[in-house]
Amino acid sequence: MSIFGRIIIFIFTISLFSIAFAQPAKYSNAFMDIGIGAQNLGKGNAVVSGVSDLTAGYWNPAGLVNIKETAQVGFMHSEYFAGIAKYDWLGAAYSLDSGKHAISINMIRFAVDDIPYTLDLIGPDGSINYDNIRSFSVGDYGFMASYARKIKPNLSVGGTAKIVYHKAGDFAKAFGFGIDIGAQYQIKDFKLGINIRDISTTFNAWSFSFTEEEKEKLLGAENAIPDNSLEVTLPKILLGAGYYKRFNKFELNTELAIDITTDGKRNVLIPGKPLSFDPHLGLEVGFADIVYVRGGISNIQKELSDNKDKKITIQPNIGAGLRFKTIAVDYAFTDVGSKKTSTFSHVISARIGFNKKNRP
Repeated sequence: MSIFGRIIIFIFTISLFSIAFAQPAKYSNAFMDIGIGAQNLGKGNAVVSGVSDLTAGYWNPAGLVNIKETAQVGFMHSEYFAGIAKYDWLGAAYSLDSGKHAISINMIRFAVDDIPYTLDLIGPDGSINYDNIRSFSVGDYGFMASYARKIKPNLSVGGTAKIVYHKAGDFAKAFGFGIDIGAQYQIKDFKLGINIRDISTTFNAWSFSFTEEEKEKLLGAENAIPDNSLEVTLPKILLGAGYYKRFNKFELNTELAIDITTDGKRNVLIPGKPLSFDPHLGLEVGFADIVYVRGGISNIQKELSDNKDKKITIQPNIGAGLRFKTIAVDYAFTDVGSKKTSTFSHVISARIGFNKKNRP
C-alpha cells in the first residue's frame, strides 16, 4: 500500500474514533466553514486538492509546501446580509528549506457590530429613556497555525492547530481548540486531496455573565437565563480530485470536491445519519499567468416548490483574478443563502509574495 493510502486510513481511523465518542451540536462553529480567499470562493470552495498558497492553512495545510514565493501575506473582506455582518481574514505563510517545509498563520473574524442593547430602555417606573440604549458586538474569531511537509515530490502532509473564540458583548463568551490534518497527492496532471477538520473534535466552553438586575429583567420578559455549557464540533471530511493542464499560454484547473459532515442529517444532495455528503465543483481558466476567470457550483439542496414538488437548487459562484508578478487581486460573487432568499455578496481578497523562488 502506498504512503498516501496509509495516510488516508490513519486519518479516517482517528476521525471515526472522534465521531463515536462525541456528542455534537449541529452547525457548531459554522463561521469556520465560510471560506477564505476570493479565488477559492469563486470556484465554489472546490480547492482541497489544488490549493497552493497561504490560504492552504485553512483549506488543506498540506498545500502550503507548494507556495511559489518564500513568503506570502494576504487579506480578505466581505459583507453578508446587506452589510449587517462583516467577514475578514488576514494571513501569512513562509516556505522553508526550498519548499520542503512551510508554516502559516491565519486569523478570521465574523461579526455583527453596533447591536442596540435595550435591556435598560425601560426604567423601574415604566418610563422610557433612549439615552440608556448602548451598543455591543457579537463576534466569532478563529486563529490558525499550520505546518506542512513534503514527504515525496508528489506527496505532502500538513496540520493546523486552531483556537476559536466567541464573544457577545460583556455577557457571553466561549473558547475552543481543535486540530485539522490533511494530505495532497499528485499523479501527472491529476491531484488528490483530503483534509479532516476538527479531527480531535473542537470543544467550545461557553460562559455567561449577567448581573442580578439583568437576570430579573430577562426573567420578567420571559427570557431564559443560559447556563455555562460545553459545545462540541464533530469532524468534517473534505475530499477533492482535480485536473490541471497548461495549453501554451492558457491553463485549466478543475476540481470535484465532496464535504462529508458527521453531525447528523443535513439538507444537502445526499443526506444521511450520521454522514451527509455535499458535492461541489470548481473551474478556473487562466491566460498568460495574468488573467483568471472562475466559476463554481455549490450548496446543492433539495427544496419544495410552491406546488409541494421536490426540486434541486444550486448556488452559483463566479470570480475573476489579476496577477502582476507576485501581486494577486481576486474577486468573487457568491451567495450564503437559499435560492428563495438570495444574499449574494461581493468578496475581494489580495495576496502579495516576497522573494520569488525558481520553482517549476
